[in-house]
Amino acid sequence: MAKPMPLTIFLDESGDLGWNFSAPYRSGGSSRFLTIGTLCIPPTKEYLARRVIRELYTKFKWNTAKEKKWADMSAAARTQFAGEARTLCDDNPDIFLHAITVRKENVMAHIRADSNKLYNYMIRLSLLDRMAEQDRITLCPDPRSLKVESGNSLPDYLQIELWFIKKVQTILDNRPRHSHHCQEIQFADMLSGLVQSFHEDNEQSNLVKLGPKIRQIRLFFK
Repeated sequence: MAKPMPLTIFLDESGDLGWNFSAPYRSGGSSRFLTIGTLCIPPTKEYLARRVIRELYTKFKWNTAKEKKWADMSAAARTQFAGEARTLCDDNPDIFLHAITVRKENVMAHIRADSNKLYNYMIRLSLLDRMAEQDRITLCPDPRSLKVESGNSLPDYLQIELWFIKKVQTILDNRPRHSHHCQEIQFADMLSGLVQSFHEDNEQSNLVKLGPKIRQIRLFFK
């Protein structure tokens, strides 16, 4: 049996970790949802994700000196990204898209007290099964997504879960990358924004376009 290929996992989030629901979102209040989007891709194919992002910058004449966020993208650019992401996965069955979304208003008070633990658990719930299928994983979060005081808690937590809960020998290598230097994390940012927009703004068409190519989990929706 052939050994599973290593995967690189790029992730970013959309929404915030605030808990102010007394005012509307974007008018003094916190987002009602938090989404983490993930691109899981073999290292030999990372250039394909970079190509998607570069072509968006070219087509829509974006300033390459400034990172383009989903929130600042036009409707046409969002639709283009959704179509390109779907094509990427259709053409490459070893590239996987994941997303997990929390309905924050249903999160209990004692969990809100340590948002970083919630963030880490979301990543575990979304990705542990995928990680357990591989011999080696390189995890590339944007370091701005993680609280400084958490140190190595996320990679340590995931490695423990892989070895002791999933009982696999997967090796996890943690390599944070700043999104403005990493087009693959920009891809993950757009993916998380696409899913977040579905929940936060009822923007449905782009998520429909991705269809079964994205594995979604919803947390605290009831």
